[in-house]
Amino acid sequence: MAEQSVRWLVLGAQGMLGRDLADVLAQAGREVIAAGRDEVDVADAAAVSAAVADADVVVNCAAYTDVDGAEADEEAAVALNATAAGVVARACASAGARLVHISTDYVFDGDADAPYAESHPVAPRSAYGRSKARGERQVLSSGPGALVVRTAWLYGAHGTCFPRTIARLAMERDRLDVVADQVGQPTWTRDLATFIVALTDADAPGGIYHGTASGQCSWFEFARAVIASSGADARVEPTSTVAFPRPAPRPAWSVLGHARHEALGVSSIGSWRERWSVAAPEVLGDARSG
Repeated sequence: MAEQSVRWLVLGAQGMLGRDLADVLAQAGREVIAAGRDEVDVADAAAVSAAVADADVVVNCAAYTDVDGAEADEEAAVALNATAAGVVARACASAGARLVHISTDYVFDGDADAPYAESHPVAPRSAYGRSKARGERQVLSSGPGALVVRTAWLYGAHGTCFPRTIARLAMERDRLDVVADQVGQPTWTRDLATFIVALTDADAPGGIYHGTASGQCSWFEFARAVIASSGADARVEPTSTVAFPRPAPRPAWSVLGHARHEALGVSSIGSWRERWSVAAPEVLGDARSG
């Protein structure tokens, strides 16, 4: 099937990733329908079935992403991240549409010291992570062609994210304390969108893939890069996770391996630092000073 004739449906299209994915597809001349919550309720089986009926590829970006909120209301997280994921997966299987489901590094325990392989056993420690792991199982059990793309440390221009928050705080404060004992891969939603398209165009076999930038850094290191790009004068100091207790445990290690898609000839996203330098003007926008 020619790339231009593939009909794409993006669910959760009002979110940070969904908006960038719809934009990347449209700019590439692809046929895409961007459906937010108001257009398609992913928990409504009839609505989902109707929406996917004419789609060739469905990307499910809809998710409950309030990591701390999930600790107090795990049922709500499960409803969207697991139960609704199953609704979408079964509808896609019935319609013969290719499903790409977005998941997270939170399915792992965060105790590793080397990049997590796609096949590494999941061991979530938070309610959010448990709900996403359940969603993965629903998707993978729906049929052999479904894809799960795990990602981490997402940032973009269309929502609340770490760089935009740091840049705003840097205009309000002289000093910022940022945790230095959590390590991951800052990933631009626009890069992830491009990766999803490339993976699908390569007719990747069903299963799990990791879509994150290359390299690794701590939140502290990322904050310093953000401050440098923002033009602010705030000083960034390293601190520890224990200094900032949160309801949900944060993974200390969120570095994901890329072996499976690279074996298919699909390029990994470039280094997080180089990609941030490209993304910064768009992501920070009016949050930049000077």
